[in-house]
Amino acid sequence: MKWEGQRQSDQIEDRRGAGGGLGGGGGSGSGVRLGGGRIGLGTVAVALLAGWIFGINPLTVLGVLSGGTDPAAIVQPAERGATRGGVAADSDPRAAFVATVLADTEDVWTAQFKAAGRVYEKPVLVLFRGATQTACGRGEAAAGPFYCPGDRKVYIDLGFFDTLQRQLGAPGDFAQAYVVAHEVAHHVQNLLGITDQVDQQRGRVSEVQMNALSVRVELQADCLAGVWAHHSQQGKGWLEQGDLEEALNAASQIGDDTLQRKGQGTVVPESFTHGSSAQRVSWFRRGHDSGQTSQCNTFAAVRETR
Repeated sequence: MKWEGQRQSDQIEDRRGAGGGLGGGGGSGSGVRLGGGRIGLGTVAVALLAGWIFGINPLTVLGVLSGGTDPAAIVQPAERGATRGGVAADSDPRAAFVATVLADTEDVWTAQFKAAGRVYEKPVLVLFRGATQTACGRGEAAAGPFYCPGDRKVYIDLGFFDTLQRQLGAPGDFAQAYVVAHEVAHHVQNLLGITDQVDQQRGRVSEVQMNALSVRVELQADCLAGVWAHHSQQGKGWLEQGDLEEALNAASQIGDDTLQRKGQGTVVPESFTHGSSAQRVSWFRRGHDSGQTSQCNTFAAVRETR
């Protein structure tokens, strides 16, 4: 992927030099108290698995499972010591890469929204280490990259890219670009009101039904990431041989069935929250091949999200 020398986004908030910001949350004993409900550590593990790869903050998942207060309603201030702006590619190539990919998502989605008669509002991407405050509660590096609709920010600990390559078997710079594009796609969903519509189902449907809705949200984000890849390549021609395969491999490696098979030896489709490997690959391909957001209506395509 020929990304060097391309424009970087100025929407990068670097908290890696900030002093931690680990307040909030809490509880005592063997569980975590969130809103009005109490969640055992087993549920926490499920939420972390559900939100680990390319998903919404696991705290949001915990909110759904607990029936408690929506963590997005708890707004936290930006951390002291955070900086905003570009990143020096020679001294911090990973951060520069993320800033470059983010800039391209801005270009693509600004054009797509304009064509639809709308204005695209750029998200901020937060770089952090270990843990950080978010409007969705405390964000943990162990949970992987996530998007918080409460503050409209994408959060990434760059150490996740090592996990992506070494533990999940998804190496390559375009696999990493897919991570960023997927999280930005959650922001697109938020701007379009899809996130709110799904959130309104909290407490109204069963856990299995909520999981099914989560699958559709995630597969739609995969499809929108594919739409970005389509227009990005048309505009810049920066993909090289094997780049697309890196993204497709990443989508396959983080399917719920693949993760469950590796983690517990069995597959439980009713517990899927992100979709199977085949589904994730299929929806990314659909977005990439068509370049049309209209092809990403996973909520209507019932058969393909089962």
